[in-house]
Amino acid sequence: MAFVTALIICAVTALLPTACTRDDPRPLRLGIAYGHRLIGLSDKDLGAALDEAVDVGARWVRADLPWGDVQPSSPDQYRWSRFDRVVAAAGKRHLTLLPILAYTPPWARQPGCTSDKCRPADPAVFAAFAAAAAARYAPSGIHTWEIWNEPNTGDFWKPRPAPAAYTMLLRATSRALRHEDPSAQVILGGLAAAHSQGGSLSPADFLAAVSARGGNRLVDAVGYHPYTYPYLASDRPPWGTPWEDISGLESVLSAHGTPGMPVWITEYGAPTDGPGPASDGRAATIDATTTHVTEQRQAAIAADAVRTAAATPRVQALFWYSDRDLGTDPSSTENFFGLRRADGSAKPALGAFRQAIAAYERK
Repeated sequence: MAFVTALIICAVTALLPTACTRDDPRPLRLGIAYGHRLIGLSDKDLGAALDEAVDVGARWVRADLPWGDVQPSSPDQYRWSRFDRVVAAAGKRHLTLLPILAYTPPWARQPGCTSDKCRPADPAVFAAFAAAAAARYAPSGIHTWEIWNEPNTGDFWKPRPAPAAYTMLLRATSRALRHEDPSAQVILGGLAAAHSQGGSLSPADFLAAVSARGGNRLVDAVGYHPYTYPYLASDRPPWGTPWEDISGLESVLSAHGTPGMPVWITEYGAPTDGPGPASDGRAATIDATTTHVTEQRQAAIAADAVRTAAATPRVQALFWYSDRDLGTDPSSTENFFGLRRADGSAKPALGAFRQAIAAYERK
């Protein structure tokens, strides 16, 4: 993640001279973000994955509902079976689902774009997919929807971030969702803690551009991914962290007439392996080559995140990414964000996250 590298470089510079059917009554919604993993699991593994959320005390689950999975080859075709299984399994465990509506099938992309991360050629067609999802799943208790993932980066909105195009998508989709389900809640797609460079826009710059076009008035909350590792969410180093940038989002929202709009942290976490050295949080273990943290440091980050989210004004939700490591190849940190290792064994972060949630519940 480029923003983490940038955060580490900033630190080094400074040291040398980022479907429940019941309501959740707690002010802070706590959950696990699974990304695309759930829809591809067997029934047994799907149940085990969601049991992990129940085990740590989470009540929410964030999961991809990929457009290309539902309508792979035609706007007239709907294939809901894989996500139906996720809805049923979550409902059985009294977990509330936050689906991410995102990713474009080949037939709906801009000409010449070959990735599912291409923006849809026609926002109205995407909105029709969203409306169909709301009509299907509102009776199962799903009323909250996140519109895309990290649309402020070129990795997830190709060929490059486009606030105007995203606002058009958001306008069409929010109207479609609320038409089908008047109680629908819409979350602006979780913004990556990037810089305005290299094909990305910072969260504040992207949100300002969307809000200037009225996009902030189309949503009920703003999604944000303020990864801070190797630092804690509560750390306040002189160079700043993505968590501290929440105040910048609040300033943008206030300037555009929506003061007090909640922020949903729909991803937060820390990897425990990768191509470079690990940090245990001490300054001596942080430099430009640091790519991940020790398992004990991940545990400290997990526990601190719950406490800090609960103490941060405007933050209404925290989703830890993720439940289990995706693999064992250390060439990519993306394989190691889990509370469990790839073989299912628990990392110290699992117990730390569980204890922090239990402590929050007791308050």
